[in-house]
Parts: sequence; C-alpha cells; structure tokens
Amino acid sequence: MASDSDTTPSSSPNRLVSLDALRGFDMIWIIGGDSIGHALADMGGANSGILGAISTQLNHVGWDGFRFYDLIFPLFVFIVGVSLVYSLTRIVERDGRKAAMGRVIRRGLLLWFIGIIYYGGWSEGIYNTEANEGIRLLGVLQRIGLCYLFAGLLFLYLKPKGLLIALISLLVSYWAMLSFIPVPGQAAVSFEEGKNLTNWFDSKYLPFFKYDGTHDPEGILSTLPAIGTCLMGVFCGLLLRNGTMPQIKKVAWLVGGGVACILLGYLWGMQFPVIKKLWTSSYVLIAGGWSALFLASFYWMIDIKGWQRWAIPFVWIGLNPITIYLLGNVISFDGLALRVLGGPIQTLADSMAQGLGAVIASVGGVALAWAVCWWMHRRKLYLRL
Repeated sequence: MASDSDTTPSSSPNRLVSLDALRGFDMIWIIGGDSIGHALADMGGANSGILGAISTQLNHVGWDGFRFYDLIFPLFVFIVGVSLVYSLTRIVERDGRKAAMGRVIRRGLLLWFIGIIYYGGWSEGIYNTEANEGIRLLGVLQRIGLCYLFAGLLFLYLKPKGLLIALISLLVSYWAMLSFIPVPGQAAVSFEEGKNLTNWFDSKYLPFFKYDGTHDPEGILSTLPAIGTCLMGVFCGLLLRNGTMPQIKKVAWLVGGGVACILLGYLWGMQFPVIKKLWTSSYVLIAGGWSALFLASFYWMIDIKGWQRWAIPFVWIGLNPITIYLLGNVISFDGLALRVLGGPIQTLADSMAQGLGAVIASVGGVALAWAVCWWMHRRKLYLRL
C-alpha cells in the first residue's frame, strides 16, 4: 500500500490533496472502520434497520454480486493507477524514461516481496501439503505490486490509444477464456467456485500456499483484469492532469464515465457474473465506475471547492498507507485499544446500552491507528518504497 511521490508532502501546486484523502478513506475500512459498523449493528440487535443494512455492506458477498466492501481493494488499485500518472511523468521529465522504468520495476518487485513477508514468508516452511501452509506467492500486496509494475510499464511506453487497446484486450481476453474454455474434465463452462478456469489454473500452476485451499482469490489469471483496474485509474489520472480542461469538466467526465462503466458492468454481468474472487471483467467495470465516482466527489469537494478541513484525518492515513497496513499485521489496534477501554470501562458501557462496549473498543482501535498516522505526519515521517 504505497503512496507515490505525488501524494507525499511537497510544495508542488499540482499535488492532489483529494487523492491523499481518498486513499486514506479507503484505508480506514481496512484498518477497522468495518468493525465499527458491525459493532453498531450488533448493538441495535436483529431489528437494527439501517445499521443492519450498513453492516451487510461491510461484508464481502459470498461469491457473486457486489457490496461496498467489495470496492475497497479495487479502489486502492485504481488509486495506484491515478498516482503513477503524476509520479512517473515527473520522473520522465526530470530523469528520463529509463530511470522511470527502473523505478517501476524496483518498486513493483519490492511490493511483491513485502507481500510474501506480510503473509508469513517462509516461517511455516516452503510448503506443507497436509496443512496447506507455506509461502504465499500471490496476495493483496503482491497484486498491488504486479498491477503497478505492468500498468506503469504500459503507461511509459504506450500513448492513450494504446492504453485503451490494452485495457480492452485484458478485459475481453479474460472474458473469452472463462466463457469459452471449460475446465479439463468438465463438459461445459462454469463460473462456480472450484469449477472455473481461473481456479483450475491456480490449482495446476500456482505453487505453495493458496488462500482458498486449491486456489487463490489473488491468483494468476485474475491478475490480468486487475491490471485493467489499475489502467482505469491511469485514464482518470491523465484526465485530472490535463492542464487545458476546466476542473468542473473533469468532474463531469469522471461522473459520466463512472456511471457508464457501472451500467455496462451490470449489463455484462448478465452473462459474465460480477465475482470479486475471480475479478471478472464485469466486476472491473463496476468497481472502476464506483472508484471514478468517489474520485470525482473528493476532487470536487477538496480540490475545487476547497473544503479540506473535514478530510485532514483521511490525509494523514493516505500519506502513510503502507506503514499503517504493515503495522496492522504486526499489532492489533483493536487489541491495544481494549487494554485501555476494556474491562470495567467496557462493562460500564454495556450497562448503559447492550453492545456499546464493543462500539467503543472498535472506535478506539481506529482512533489509535489514526493517532499513529497523525504522529508520523507531524514529524514528517513517510514510509516510501
């Protein structure tokens, strides 16, 4: 979860504060924002109404479909695409394309390696077949690294028309493979878990530990359309960086493009289901469409209207996403918060309202993560790759 040079503090007038804030908004759900929603719904009971609906949206769908929580990961990949337009363009202008290419390769591979360490590295050995433990070659950080790597290289060597062809080719070819190539031994194509080409390919060709046993939601074939998600961010970055287009027109293009992608995604989903664990092409369009709408909203409020004060806490997190993400793997913010807010305090809160203690603990965990990012920001400490 790295932040690019366009989003670290600088005196550049072209820095997008809205992008920092959107990245922080996205990260807040990863570091515990979802637990607050669940705790509030539990406090409300079975008939919690709107809180129950919100809690449902903060869970992934079982297989096919789309909820808010299914947007969190692709939104970050999308933001990576927006960011690289700014950072790599500056590197090319200052040091040349060769230097930019070197940065892309180093950074992509470093993220991939950190991802391996994040999931335990080789602490459980290379691979234990019986326990399904060992090195996880592909995961969330690895996918981000690979998307950055390939989208960055495409951005450096292709013009917008070529990037559009690459995006369409990735989505259409992935659709064609899953729609017309049945798993060996099956009479017909299937999109069901364990019976589709993507899962089969992982079971045959992805070595070592796989998150879902025989396959991985961040597996080999599904990385192809995920690169497409990053490219959608690249197009939005190119739009925002256009110095000749009025800002409000940029917002209109983001909104119009976002709505069009969502509608097209649901239409495509009638044949090619919207499945996050397969990162289907229809899912790419829907997630990309919503990402564009969120970007348009943040850009309009923060960079156009100048309403920045409310977004400052999100900016703190957005400037240090990799730090807070890695810390969340080492320590439990909720657990640390319970050391202070648990016990008698939690009991007292529950005596006031059933489940209030869990809400306070969840809020405390998020507040602790926020405090770490605030402290780092005050001291101008930014972990970059």
